[in-house]
Amino acid sequence: MNLADFFKKIPAMTVDQVKDLIKEKNPEEYNLIDVRQPGEYEQSHIPGAKLIPLGELASRKGEIDQSKPTILY
Repeated sequence: MNLADFFKKIPAMTVDQVKDLIKEKNPEEYNLIDVRQPGEYEQSHIPGAKLIPLGELASRKGEIDQSKPTILY
């Protein structure tokens, strides 16, 4: 990740668009990443979501399959 990555436009999706994607696609076709803290994740999360807290995202980006669309929440 370099400085220019912080200024790239990132497409946003509405909650309904994400719900539709999850219903229509096989979970193997996308990455679903929960960027909250572990306690929040343990209380409730979307089934199939992987926990990578926001503060760890840059150092753990290698865990995310770059060939698939990624949804962060």
